[in-house]
Amino acid sequence: MHASLRIATPADASRIRSIYAPYVESTAITFETEAPTTEEMTERIEQSHEQYPWLVCETENEGVVGYATASSLRSKAAYAWAVELTVYVDDDAQQSGVGTALYTSLLEILREQGFVDAYAAVTLPNPASISLHENFAFEPIGTFPAAGHKQGSWHDVQWWHRQLGDRPRDPDPPTPMRGIRDSPALEAALRTGEASLREE
Repeated sequence: MHASLRIATPADASRIRSIYAPYVESTAITFETEAPTTEEMTERIEQSHEQYPWLVCETENEGVVGYATASSLRSKAAYAWAVELTVYVDDDAQQSGVGTALYTSLLEILREQGFVDAYAAVTLPNPASISLHENFAFEPIGTFPAAGHKQGSWHDVQWWHRQLGDRPRDPDPPTPMRGIRDSPALEAALRTGEASLREE
């Protein structure tokens, strides 16, 4: 697949929304029950993209075919070094390495920012997501049984964890995305993800 990775902007909200909406409307992978509007997705990007990465994968013919982002695990200050990850891929681009490419770059960027721990919540069953996290050396750390009801069933939520870096006694705050936006490290992280696409 000839594709590239880049930092998302609010202008990508419509396409990101179109990728995400089917997961909301037809699956239990996300527990949202109403797909956000393009305006709501724009607000989500605008409210967080200065602090956390928003990445998209795009091809010449299809445009944006997947996205990944990180967000705060919890709002309390002591959680500042922990993030929760999100990745979604368009149905037509499944099994093409897009999710792997996005996660490769996302984890590299988060490490560069100084985040220490990455978490992901996986609604069960979801073998594709479990495989992705296993491939990136995440480990399951616990399951919330029957945590949500959607699509006519109760679903467990399994939490996965990967440590991104050392845990210093007196850690500096993570660097916001705006602080590394034009850095060589960010560019290198994006190119690393693209290289994994070329290997598929």
